[in-house]
Amino acid sequence: MTFAPSTAAAPQLDSEITSVEAAGEYIADSCLVDGPLGRVGLELEAHCYDTADPFRRPSWDEISDVLNALRRLPGGSAVSVEPGGAVELSSPPCDGILPAIDVMTRDQAVLRSTFADAGLGLVFLGADPLRPTQRINPGARYRAMEQFFCATDSGAAGAAMMTSTASIQVNVDAGPEAHWASRVRLAHALGPTMIAITANSPMLGGEFSGWRSTRQRVWGQMDAARCGPILGVSGDDPGTDWARYALKAPVMLVHNPEAVAVTHHVPFSYWAEGRVLLGGRRPTTADLNYHLTTLFPPVRPRQWLEIRYLDSVPDLFWPALAFTMVTLLDDSDAAELAAAAVEPVATAWDTAARVGLQDRRLYTAANRCLAVAAERAPAELTEAMQVLMSYVEQGRCPGDDFADRVIDGGVAATVARLVQGDL
Repeated sequence: MTFAPSTAAAPQLDSEITSVEAAGEYIADSCLVDGPLGRVGLELEAHCYDTADPFRRPSWDEISDVLNALRRLPGGSAVSVEPGGAVELSSPPCDGILPAIDVMTRDQAVLRSTFADAGLGLVFLGADPLRPTQRINPGARYRAMEQFFCATDSGAAGAAMMTSTASIQVNVDAGPEAHWASRVRLAHALGPTMIAITANSPMLGGEFSGWRSTRQRVWGQMDAARCGPILGVSGDDPGTDWARYALKAPVMLVHNPEAVAVTHHVPFSYWAEGRVLLGGRRPTTADLNYHLTTLFPPVRPRQWLEIRYLDSVPDLFWPALAFTMVTLLDDSDAAELAAAAVEPVATAWDTAARVGLQDRRLYTAANRCLAVAAERAPAELTEAMQVLMSYVEQGRCPGDDFADRVIDGGVAATVARLVQGDL
């Protein structure tokens, strides 16, 4: 993520955890930071392709060579590489959504140009429509994650999640503590509606999946204890909800000193209680912090809020989508209207991923939410908002364009044109 941790909430020393109660208190006390709203960070992931052969997955060395040649980006964004070679551009925290969009736009242009010079192209889709899953990032963390998934019932979904999905992530301040509960509830409740709007992954591994957002389908096939929503029964105490979620989730990796997969089921609470020793020892706060980075709920508290449920989408859509997401969360009047609009579909995650705006309730909620955001859009985003609203009014999502082109010209030809920037 792009926000710097709060020094007030960050632990000063690594120490051994001696009880599950201490672990829960640590998580609850540090997961959100009280303060004003306003900062925004964006993260865009894109699949990396060979411009001459869309079936070939560029190697780790090829991508590393490009990044080594990349000059410092003008907006200060960071670049990282996902397990399957997807490239992630992460902006620094900006004072508002418009500066964040500006930074991402400028840095994205430089990144694309540098990759193009190396014969590689970046494609913004929620799932790789063409290539089989394959890890190319040799990092110990990703190697251990792969081993963990292979040892569980989510091996295929884990491989697809790691190497074949891509998203746009929106990061916003937690805001004043008095509003944390309603803010976290709204961030979750918006999920199905925003998934329906952004769905851009109708294919995976060369085949149509039958889902508008195959990326969300893949995440839904993962262990709910690691990837499901974190809200408790009432949703009135997000810190406690996150602590319960994290303590119940099985430990994926342990540093010993590199990341080592835990291939048997060990909830973190068992490790904290001393019922199981991993790496021959009790956990420390560093182990707990690392465990939290291996949990992937659709809304993740990391002192700020990470909104993780949006498909990666092209330039035609992402600025308006990012503006809509931030406006519906950070503008108090817009948030109230949005909460009412999405209440009937607040838990319709699978429906949104499967049929998107073809569901009448999601269609209604999406149009209402976009109308609220559009009323607050500045002049420089008017055209982008109008384009997005036109799609939603027609019941279309970004992936519908891709699907139509595949039906007309085939998946390989369509991806090749995207890679070369012809679409």
